[in-house]
Amino acid sequence: MLLGFKLRRLLWRARRITVDLWGAATTVGAATLVAIGWFPDLRSSSADIAPIVAACALGALVVVKVAGRLRIVPSAEREVVALEKEDRRDLKSDLELGAALVVATYVTLELSGGLFSPVYPLVYALTAFIVTFHRRLVGIPLVFVTLAMEGLLCRAAVQHGMPEVRAREQMISHATFIGFFALTHFVFLQSEVLRQRREHRAVLARAIRSLRDEARDFRLISSSLSADPKARSRESDEERLAIGAVQAIHDTIFYTVDLLKKSLDLNTCVLLWLDDTGARLKIKELVTDSDCVVETAINADAGALGTVVKNRLLVNLRDPKRGHLPYYAAPVEVSFLGVPVIEDGHLRGVLCADRGGDRPFSEKEEKLLQGAAEQMLRAIQSERVFAQVERAKYEHERFFAALARLNRALTAEDVYATTFEATREICEFDLAAITLFDKASKRHTVVSTVGDAPKGLSGLSFGDNAGIAAMVVKNKHFLPAGGEVRDKDALIFTKKVRLEGMESLLVLPLICREEAVGSFAVAAKRARAFGKDKREMLTVIASHVAVKLTNAQLYGRMEEMATTDGLTGLSNHRTFQERFAEMLARAERTGGKQALLLTDIDHFKKVNDNYGHPIGDVVLRGVAQVVRDCVRKVDLAARYGGEEFGIVLEGTDLAGARQLAERIRSEVEKQVFQSPKGPFGCTLSLGIAVYPDDGRDGKTIIDHADQSLYHAKHNGRNRAFAFPDLAGVKLKAVK
Repeated sequence: MLLGFKLRRLLWRARRITVDLWGAATTVGAATLVAIGWFPDLRSSSADIAPIVAACALGALVVVKVAGRLRIVPSAEREVVALEKEDRRDLKSDLELGAALVVATYVTLELSGGLFSPVYPLVYALTAFIVTFHRRLVGIPLVFVTLAMEGLLCRAAVQHGMPEVRAREQMISHATFIGFFALTHFVFLQSEVLRQRREHRAVLARAIRSLRDEARDFRLISSSLSADPKARSRESDEERLAIGAVQAIHDTIFYTVDLLKKSLDLNTCVLLWLDDTGARLKIKELVTDSDCVVETAINADAGALGTVVKNRLLVNLRDPKRGHLPYYAAPVEVSFLGVPVIEDGHLRGVLCADRGGDRPFSEKEEKLLQGAAEQMLRAIQSERVFAQVERAKYEHERFFAALARLNRALTAEDVYATTFEATREICEFDLAAITLFDKASKRHTVVSTVGDAPKGLSGLSFGDNAGIAAMVVKNKHFLPAGGEVRDKDALIFTKKVRLEGMESLLVLPLICREEAVGSFAVAAKRARAFGKDKREMLTVIASHVAVKLTNAQLYGRMEEMATTDGLTGLSNHRTFQERFAEMLARAERTGGKQALLLTDIDHFKKVNDNYGHPIGDVVLRGVAQVVRDCVRKVDLAARYGGEEFGIVLEGTDLAGARQLAERIRSEVEKQVFQSPKGPFGCTLSLGIAVYPDDGRDGKTIIDHADQSLYHAKHNGRNRAFAFPDLAGVKLKAVK
C-alpha cells in the first residue's frame, strides 16, 4: 500500500512538472526552430505539414496562456492566497505569455518572408504593447527576448543564402526601431502615469479644500486651522470631525430643500451662503428643474438677493424683472421668495424658492420657508455643538494625559522637559521658557528653554525689574491679559533679550504654597494662539509645574543626603561601593584600567585629643577640599570612614595614580589649620592598587590598597605606597 501511495505521488508530481514546463518547452523549441530556419517562406514554396502543425501548436499555446491570464479568480480565493506568492505567480505567467507572443510573431515573420516580411511592423506594435501594458520586471526582459529573436531570424536568413552583411544591416535597422519604440512608449507611459498622479492629487486637494471651506462656512472649525501648514494629529482629528459634520449638514439641508420643492411645487429651491468676505453667495444645496442655474458664486448685492442681504428681510416678488434672479443664467418667468438666514444677528445666507405658472407665494408659504430656514440653521448649530463637544473632549484627554506625565517627573530636568511636552499637547508654540526666582538674592534665572529662543536667553540671570516675567512673579497673575503681544517693545525678561516676531505671549507664575517660585512663558508667531480655554489649561499646568519643581528640589536634597557625606560633602561609603563596582564593570567591558587610592590622616586621634573634635572636623573638611580640587569630574572621591578617604581614578594606570597621590599628599602637607592652641598642620598616608594589575575584583583591589596604606603608615607615614612596592615586604602592625 505504501509503495502504491509513493508511486501515485510521484506520478502526480511528474504531471504537475509537465503542466508547468510544457509552455516554456514549446516556446524554447519554437525559438530554436526559428534559429535554424526550419519554417519556410510560404510565399515562394509549398510547405510541409510539419511546420504548419508546429505553428498551430504555438498559436494554441498563446491562446491557452491568454485564456488562463484572463481567468477571474474569486475574491474569497484571492484572500486565502498569500500576496507575495500570488505576485510571483502573476509575474511568471506574464513572462511566459509575453515570450510565447514574441516567438509566435517571429514564426509568423519567418513563414511570410523572414527579414523582409510585409507584416514586419507587427514586431514594433508588439514592442509598444509589451512596454506599455506590462510592469518593468516583465517589459524589459521581453524587449531583450525580442532583440534575441531578431538575431536568431538574421541567423536563419544567412543559412537560407542571404549575404551576411546585408542580413546584419537589416537586423541592426530592425533592432534600432525596436529600441526606439520601446524607449518612446516607456517615456510616454511614465509621463502619462505622472500626469494622472498629479491630476489625482489635484482633485483630491480640491475636494479636501472644499470640505474645509464648507466646514469654516458652517463655523465647524476655526479659520486658524489652515494657517499652520504643518500637519498635526490634532488638526487631522479636527478635520475628520468637520468632514463628518459637513456631510451630516448637507444631508439635512438637501432633505429640507427637496421636501420644500415637492410640497410647494417649486421650479428651484436653493440655499445660498455668504462667504467670509460677505461679498459673494455660494450655492450650498440646490434642487431644480431648470438647466439655466449657475453653479458659480454670485455677487451678494445682485438683484433681489441684494435686497435680502442688505435689508435682512424676506422678499416676495410675483413677477421679478430680468436679472433680478442672478442664480439663473437666462431670463425666467417665475414668482420669487427669498428668506434671510440669520444667526445671532448675523446674516449667514439666503434661502430662495421660485415657481412658474403665475403662482405667487402666500403668507402661509412664507412662514413655511422661514421655518425651513430656521430648521437648516438649527441643524448647523447642532453639528457645531457636537463638534465643539468632541473637540473639548479631545483636548481634555490630551490635557489629562499631559498632567499624568508631568506627575511622573522626579528631577528638575525631567520636570522641564515634561512641561514643554505637556504644553505642546495643549497648544502649539514657538518658544517656551521656565525661570526660577531666588527670594534671598531677588534674582530670576532662565533655567530651561525650548524652540526659537533668542541668543542669550538660556541661562540668563536678571534682577527684580519691570519686565513681564518679574511682574508675573511679583503679582502672582499671568500677563498679558488676553495672551496677545500688544506692545512689540515690551520688556519680557531684560532689555538685552527681545522676542522677535511673536504675536502671542503668555507668562504664567509658578505658585506653590502661596509663594511664586518662578515663571513659565510661552510664545507663538501666530495670533490668538492662547485663547481663554488654552489659558485656563496652561494655568493648571503652571501650578503643577510649581509643585513638581518644589518636590524635585526636595528630592534632590534627599538624594544628596542619601549619597553624600554631610561633613565633607564627598560621596559616602555606600555610594563609593556602588560606583566603584560600576567603574570596575565598565573597565572590564572596555579593557581599561582603574586606580584606587585609600588615604588616612596621620595621627588624627591626637588631633581630636589635643584640639577637640570640632577642630578635627575642620581638618576633615580641609583634607576633603584638597581631594576634591585634585581629582577630575570623572573620578570618584568619597569619605571611606572616619579619617579615611577613598579615591577611584577613571582610566588611570599606576604611574598616573602615583603622580596624583603625591600631589594630594603634598597639598595636604601645605595646609595650616588654626586652633585655640595655635596653628598646626597634618599629613596624609596613601595606598595604591590598580585594576586589573593588582586584582580583578573590587574586594581584592580594596584589600591590596589597604595593605599598601598599612605599609605607608608603617614606614614613617606622610608617603604613598603602591601594591607592587610590597613584593617581599613583611607587614608589621602600626603603632
